Amino acid sequence: MDVWSSLMDGFATALTPMNLLFAVIGVLLGTAVGVLPGLGPAMTVALLLPVTAALEPTSAFIMFAGIYYGGMFGGSTTSILLNTPGESSSVVTAIEGNKMAKAGRAAQALATAAIGSFIAGTIGTALLAVFAPIVVQFAVSLGAPSYFAIMVLALLAVTAVLGSSRLRGFASLALGLAIGLVGIDSVTGQRRLTFGQPLLVDGLDIVVVAVAIFAVGEALWVAAHLRRTPLHVIPVGRPWMGKKDWGRSWKPWLRGTAFGFPFGALPAGGAEIPTFLSYVTEKRLTKHPEEFGKGAIEGVAGPEAANNAAAAGTMTPLLALGLPTNATAAVMLAAFTSYGIQPGPQLFSSEGPLVWALIASLFIGNFLLLLINLPLAPVWAKLLQLPRPYLYAGILFFATLGAYSVNLQAFDLVILLVLGALGFMMRRFGLPVLPLILGVILGPRIEGQLRKTLQLSAGDPAGLFSEPIAIVVYIIVALILVWPFIFKLIRRNRPVAATAVPGNSGATVPREAGGVSHGSHRADGTADGDGGSDG
Repeated sequence: MDVWSSLMDGFATALTPMNLLFAVIGVLLGTAVGVLPGLGPAMTVALLLPVTAALEPTSAFIMFAGIYYGGMFGGSTTSILLNTPGESSSVVTAIEGNKMAKAGRAAQALATAAIGSFIAGTIGTALLAVFAPIVVQFAVSLGAPSYFAIMVLALLAVTAVLGSSRLRGFASLALGLAIGLVGIDSVTGQRRLTFGQPLLVDGLDIVVVAVAIFAVGEALWVAAHLRRTPLHVIPVGRPWMGKKDWGRSWKPWLRGTAFGFPFGALPAGGAEIPTFLSYVTEKRLTKHPEEFGKGAIEGVAGPEAANNAAAAGTMTPLLALGLPTNATAAVMLAAFTSYGIQPGPQLFSSEGPLVWALIASLFIGNFLLLLINLPLAPVWAKLLQLPRPYLYAGILFFATLGAYSVNLQAFDLVILLVLGALGFMMRRFGLPVLPLILGVILGPRIEGQLRKTLQLSAGDPAGLFSEPIAIVVYIIVALILVWPFIFKLIRRNRPVAATAVPGNSGATVPREAGGVSHGSHRADGTADGDGGSDG
């Protein structure tokens, strides 16, 4: 069955009245949560995992897809109106978007964000439909050594690029791998890290872990830093764009899409890098350089397109290889696991109708986002005035209810509180959350592939290098690990420039070329001026 006929079957499934209703619910929930500062699609999907346990898998994932796309869009609203990005990928949008809003052009900024998101998301989803089966064909040919190497690359790459400290990233990953070890060893039957507690024999439920780390940890963190000063929301009229705005936006939309999809599909891509590259590109190519820094519409159109194209790209490794590249994809992988579905090369053959209905729902969700969000922009702006104590009290209530509903055991509430406190401490000390979640989910799978590889080679470690793909991947892993040291060595060997000291006739002092000024450091170990959290 070719891609076109499979996609048409997916549309037939996704457009049934019930599934269409779940798509609308997902888009509305995702946008609402994305608009609220401090929340995001990962937390929303995690909170809804227990709620959707009784749903048919296709309906649940159609709703999750709507939440994902809606959350990516909702973050732009907060960036534009409050200069407070709801997602790390929306940071660049805030640079020009908030300046436009303060200049009385909030409507135009929101419109170019919405239309750019629709165009980029549609193109990105089309590329997903074309390239995902190709990636699957490649993945089917891989053996256990290559698959193990690729999963190691995904873990290390995501861990190495997050945050300002690689050490913190690897510490978070170690915590996740340790949590993933809890339970019975599938090969020897030996108990691991159960501390004599029979209820830990089956391991920690991934739903409880995700809800604790994302929802409870975030709620505790925000409660500890809750400011009682009211938020000043810029008023929004009906979003619209004039002919001149269209003329200045359509090229950035396309260029942003070209940046976003490839980076989203990479194991360590994400949306942060392509949004920044899109902004830099538009700043260099614009015919209105004087407007950048004061509210240039190109600086909103390009990054928002890159953001949503990257969201579509993220689904490619998730569905074809079972490798998530951001927090929301990691929680969706947990959702697949909770339904007993294993994403990867066999997914398209074993769960073909579900996969193509999910891809079709991304097209539908994109259209619904444009249809719903343009007229509802003033409503979302009013949602920003919701009191934070009420909001996070509700999150804690639903998180507790959801965690208990998984197994109907009070012990899960203890695990929820303990891991929620861990999530709070991770945010306090600047540890990124994503490596921990990836470690919990991928750790057991990596262990399984490692053991399979060693069994095939009769315990010889050389079996890890028995396939050409594995060797290439290990070379990339080595480069990722040693590059920071090489970069430091290159900087150390740069020539020293002389800088004149004002008021000291001709006196000079040595200064490292390309050096940067070092600001003070906060208690969490991050330098002043660092933007965004690692979470």
